[in-house]
Amino acid sequence: MLREILSFSWLDRGVRELLEFFGMDVASRAGGSVHFFIYDVIKILILLSTMIFIISYIRSYFSVEKTRRILERMGGIKAHVAASLLGTVTPFCSCSSVPLFIGFIEGGIPLGVTFSFLITSPIVNEAALVILLGAFGPRIAAYYVVSGILLGVAGGYLIHILKLEKYVEEYVYKMKMGQGQVGELTRKERFDFARENVRDIVGRIWKYLLIGIGIGALIHGWAPEEVLSKYAGPDNPLAVLLATIVAIPLYSNAMGTIPIAEALIGKGVGMGTAMAFMMATTALSLPEMILLRKVIKPKLIGVFTGITGAGIIVIGYIFNIII
Repeated sequence: MLREILSFSWLDRGVRELLEFFGMDVASRAGGSVHFFIYDVIKILILLSTMIFIISYIRSYFSVEKTRRILERMGGIKAHVAASLLGTVTPFCSCSSVPLFIGFIEGGIPLGVTFSFLITSPIVNEAALVILLGAFGPRIAAYYVVSGILLGVAGGYLIHILKLEKYVEEYVYKMKMGQGQVGELTRKERFDFARENVRDIVGRIWKYLLIGIGIGALIHGWAPEEVLSKYAGPDNPLAVLLATIVAIPLYSNAMGTIPIAEALIGKGVGMGTAMAFMMATTALSLPEMILLRKVIKPKLIGVFTGITGAGIIVIGYIFNIII
């Protein structure tokens, strides 16, 4: 019973029966697209709201100031791992990660450590994890999360080794974050914080969700499977590279791109190709670069883009080989 609930087979069956009741053939292109859209919208909203609430309640114990103090006490690779893990439970797209990234630099956190946070934050988060679990199962979700964290750790550590602090705008180091004390929250305040987080985050991203699911539904019902399988399948050695390059100018969050990746994989696109597209769309975007330009110089933006893009391409090829 529990397994059926968690697998959402009850929802799949319910949507199918509802469409058939209204005379729609779910085996047709149009019927398959409508079924995909309704099923994914309901499933993702349930998973999203539940997981955001749970993680937000846990996160209420860790203010930005407290997190900054924890990172300050760490050194070496441990700090990069901690920052990357922190990125998994914070903002849901690259542009909302940038303000925290700026705050960490202003607060004296080493540059490489802040980049470990910036790389991982948009790629991996609790909502994306839950949606990945529902779409691909625990094995793929685990590979994705581990890959995103390792990319953040490796990318940030490499930037640390290159010693690129001189490419941060000078005024940033002259700014200081406040050192105010954060009071302890009551259980009710934590509950209210989690509930407001659900309302705020879902309110901000629902449009991306609907657009992503809508595109995924069109691909699911109408995209030519033979063409996608031939040119974007795991046997095409250039597919991952092209998917990453195409994705960089785009802008979305993980929740909006997962339904697209799910539909592409269903049409024969390689798992690694779809994952590379999703990672590049969320971690590298033009709006993010514009925001970053306010605090770091073009050369550092280029290094960040090159390291992250290369890492995503490597991950994509590994996915295509092992999955």
